[in-house]
Amino acid sequence: MKSVAITSDPSASTVQKQPWKLAFVFCFLVLLCDGADIGILAFTLSSLKQEFGLTNVQAGALGSWSLFGMAIGGVFGGWACDRFGRVRVIVLATGMFSILSGFSGLVQSYEQFVALRFIACLGLGSLYIATNTLMSEMVPTKHRTTVLAALMTGFTLGSLVITSVSAWIIPSYGWRTLYLLTFLPLLLAISMYFLVPEPQSWKEARARKLSGEKDTTKKAENPYKAIFENPKHRIMFILWSMSSGLLLFGYFGVSNWLPSYLETELGIKFKEMALYMAGTYLTMMFAKVVAGFMADKIGRKIVFAFGTMGTALFIPILVYTHTPENIGWLMITFGFLYGIPYAINATYLTESFPTAIRGTAIGGAFNIGRLGSVIAPVAIGYMAMHNSIGAGLLLMAGAYFLCGLIPTLFIKEKQYDPQEAS
Repeated sequence: MKSVAITSDPSASTVQKQPWKLAFVFCFLVLLCDGADIGILAFTLSSLKQEFGLTNVQAGALGSWSLFGMAIGGVFGGWACDRFGRVRVIVLATGMFSILSGFSGLVQSYEQFVALRFIACLGLGSLYIATNTLMSEMVPTKHRTTVLAALMTGFTLGSLVITSVSAWIIPSYGWRTLYLLTFLPLLLAISMYFLVPEPQSWKEARARKLSGEKDTTKKAENPYKAIFENPKHRIMFILWSMSSGLLLFGYFGVSNWLPSYLETELGIKFKEMALYMAGTYLTMMFAKVVAGFMADKIGRKIVFAFGTMGTALFIPILVYTHTPENIGWLMITFGFLYGIPYAINATYLTESFPTAIRGTAIGGAFNIGRLGSVIAPVAIGYMAMHNSIGAGLLLMAGAYFLCGLIPTLFIKEKQYDPQEAS
């Protein structure tokens, strides 16, 4: 009887027909480019400070401007995913950041760099939401967290690639060459436009809306109004905005300043620092796959809490107990814990909202949270001027702990199936 029911389930047969594996390859490569482009700033920060004569606060502000652009791009990108399609948004956003990041290698002033970086990040901000929404609606529920966690290793692999490429290019060819390489993802965007279709659940939900069929968004054309008119959606939106803000506050604060921390305060040479960071990123990739598999087995909530709170507790260990002999092992352990939350966050979040408003809801919640994280790089820069980068990293630990506490106490798992046109 079960097999008959499954066979007759239209959503199940639809999933089997969808080319989710091809979509996965493209989304993986897009996130690889996304991670590389975000990582570029961390590895060129010292060069930018030297060339343009920047203070630590001005250098930190580059990270904050990037996050601000990503937050705005993510909010509008989530809305655009619901309105125009997940694939279209990925294609447009990838082409946008590719072109503008490439031109960042030609700037002649700090102000020009800030302007181009901000606009490029409007595109970058859309990709996390759009790729994860697309894949959550294509991948069978049984394997969703494992696949989405594997997808997020693309972002980390991008960080690893830029770490390796930076260690080779910057000392020999300068920081500008690194930015010129970001013209390449434009080819990826063009290919994806022609090869990857929109998910079936989005097509069905969009068709219902256009035909005037009664659904969860019929009350108002504005999807944000629909979210806030529904008490359940409103509470989920607020809780995820808070948790996302804390996650991104910690994540981007650490990622922007950890290379500089190793290089300046621990006295590690650039190429050795790049090696340590490469080891950290490799461990993060492994951690994300393991975390995704475990989340499908034992639940999203418990794995997410372990990663966030584990990271919070380990940052003080990294800051206070490092020695030249143990720093490598500490970075590997930190990388494992640091990689877990991002592996689980996307699945946990996408399953908290119905299909018709999913892009808008997760784009809004995640990127309103990102707006709250804008001050993280500047905060560490300020603390570096008056105390140390290490002291700033301790602030990130508190953010990670609270980030994990909110979903643990208040957010249920698997509230909606992303493959249903709900």
